[in-house]
Amino acid sequence: DRRHVLARLRDAARPRRSRLVLALLLGALALGSAVGLMATSGWLISRASQMPPVLYLMVAVTATRAFGIGRAIFRYLERLVSHDAVLRMLADTRVAVYRRLERLAPAGLRTTRRGDLLSRLVADVDALQDYWLRWLLPASVAALVGVGSVAFTTWLLPAAGAVLAVGLLLAGIGVPLLSGAVSRRAERRLAPARGVLATKAAELLTGTAELTVAGALGRRRKEADEADSVLTRIASRAATATALGDGLTALITGLTVAAAALVGIQGVRTGQLHGVSLAVVVLTPLAAFEAVLGLPLAVQHRQRVHKSAERVYEVLDAPEPVREPERPAQAPQAPFPLVVRGLTARYEGQDRDALAGVDLTLERGRRVAVVGPSGSGKTTLAQVLLRFLDADSGTYTLGGVDASALDGDAVRRLVGLCAQDAHLFDSSLRENLLLAKKDATEDELWAVLGRVRLQEWAQALPDGLDTLVGEHAARLSGGQRQRLALARALLADFPVLVLDEPAEHLDLETADALTADLLDATRGRTTVLITHRLAGLEAVDEVLVLDGGRIAQRGPYADLAAVDGPLRTLREREGAAEALAAAGT
Repeated sequence: DRRHVLARLRDAARPRRSRLVLALLLGALALGSAVGLMATSGWLISRASQMPPVLYLMVAVTATRAFGIGRAIFRYLERLVSHDAVLRMLADTRVAVYRRLERLAPAGLRTTRRGDLLSRLVADVDALQDYWLRWLLPASVAALVGVGSVAFTTWLLPAAGAVLAVGLLLAGIGVPLLSGAVSRRAERRLAPARGVLATKAAELLTGTAELTVAGALGRRRKEADEADSVLTRIASRAATATALGDGLTALITGLTVAAAALVGIQGVRTGQLHGVSLAVVVLTPLAAFEAVLGLPLAVQHRQRVHKSAERVYEVLDAPEPVREPERPAQAPQAPFPLVVRGLTARYEGQDRDALAGVDLTLERGRRVAVVGPSGSGKTTLAQVLLRFLDADSGTYTLGGVDASALDGDAVRRLVGLCAQDAHLFDSSLRENLLLAKKDATEDELWAVLGRVRLQEWAQALPDGLDTLVGEHAARLSGGQRQRLALARALLADFPVLVLDEPAEHLDLETADALTADLLDATRGRTTVLITHRLAGLEAVDEVLVLDGGRIAQRGPYADLAAVDGPLRTLREREGAAEALAAAGT
């Protein structure tokens, strides 16, 4: 609930509570100096009109200067201390979110879109600062200065103190509650709408080429425009509430000053108030209302922070797909034999197992292909082998050591991955390869490019290994991107290499050529090839056919292709698809 989320936000500030208290005191002194400046100036002007000796005015003159200088100094110090404390808290929160995302990825982020994830990491974390800087500290300062102003005015004239108290309560509590009620729905929709727009914009920018070829660019651009229009309407409603709050506060301020003037005049007539002090009674409310002027907007920020905090804590509270051991076991020197027995795994929130009863044994140099229709559990098997996802039951051992007893990073030093969407950085060929082995020599880089059939192409480039690949390797073809990703995985020299759909998103001819090359490049290396293509699988030692998360068929490719079964069905479908594609061209 709301109190729970905001209470967690306050608890996160405990290490810096002393700084926040100091910021509160400095803010109260800054605003109190503004009130003191107005009151003293009013008294000084009224008293000076009586033309007394100058010495009678020196205390007031000195106080006016002190309040004027103090207001600026205290305000500067308050901003310095409060922003330092809050920005440090934001840094801690952002690091915590990033570390959590690191633990969740990739299995725990299957349903989260990149644009929304970026919005949570950046915009929603940034919004948390408003809880302190635009809500809690201003509201606390307003309460302290408001009480002090009412007490001072009451000491001068009780009736004026009562008028000021009523005005401050209306402007400081009534107006914020009203504007908050008007903006509540809009503020709670603002952060999700911002996430939707970020997602649409990211998809539009990263997929412009594909959308243009498919003729879908106009439709996707229209969706982004609609998301922007929704966000604009929500922001407009929030702005309406802000304008309402500002207008009502200005109205109450004017009425309070007028009422204070009336009771002040009456007080002078009855002798309760000295004439010189009338200016103080009139001008003090004018300065005191500065304390509550921003509270309607502060309430809106509180509502906005609540929704952003919910989205941030959804990430921080998301269950980890992998449970790391408190005291990790010593990793074996080699992962062989890699043994999976009766493996069952399920993603969080799903009502059925993604894998059920899977057995697999990998000895040194053995190569296994895993095939099956989409959703059969192929990628899930890869995520379990990499310890991106924990098994619900069954065993998974590396060199006789239970994988769940090992640190996840230790497992991934033994079992490496070349994914279908392996990320290539906007840098050179050399820098992308050196990520796998930072001390690799020039000869090693050229050798690994030769293994994936990129050496001649790279040598023909004007800048050779220093050629920039562009953002998301935009300057490379799809086949070149996958070959470069495979080269990086080979350079890392993992004892076990998992290739997850390396030929995905490529045309049939390029996909088959790439599959043949990577099978040749991984000869003698323990490999798990996850693929939807069957071409070239005669080169592997065993084929596992998955269906509904279970092994429906297994054995050498030639044996499985010779009998009726799931693999022959997949082969027939693939042949029909190839024939259809050929007829289309």
